[in-house]
Amino acid sequence: MRGAICTGMRHVNSVGVALVATLVLILSPAAHADSSPQTIDLTPQFVNAGVHVDGLRALEVGGIVILRGQTYDGADAQAAATTAQTLGYTRVANLIRVLDPPNDALIARNIERRLATRALDGCTFHVDSEDGVVTVNGKVEYELQKDVALSILHNIDGVREVRASIERF
Repeated sequence: MRGAICTGMRHVNSVGVALVATLVLILSPAAHADSSPQTIDLTPQFVNAGVHVDGLRALEVGGIVILRGQTYDGADAQAAATTAQTLGYTRVANLIRVLDPPNDALIARNIERRLATRALDGCTFHVDSEDGVVTVNGKVEYELQKDVALSILHNIDGVREVRASIERF
């Protein structure tokens, strides 16, 4: 029985021992603990450098800076990559999403359409949208109607923020 481990475990050759030892090292969690790259959060350095990206996360992993977030201006995404190079990093994965600017006219039409629901009968609203920031003033009969209106506004495509001043009659 060359190259095999017998069922009685009396005959284990050197190849079998080496194979078992290698598997133990590969599968052992302690063997990998020191080999995984450390993650360093660089986000505060980017914010202090004046990078303007919504939800910015800048992480250094194994010498590579990974940039995440979103912006409406491609120049802001490029400024983040330039900041990484200024900080001395040569390997940068710029995953910042550049979004289309909000269409305020389309947002306003969608708001009008969505607020015209029976649940909001008797309510009055004045709504304005500028760069995806929706400002709403109005009056409702019931507190629940206020909650419904705000929920509708938050779920319209292109709305980045909702500023509300809604009161009861």
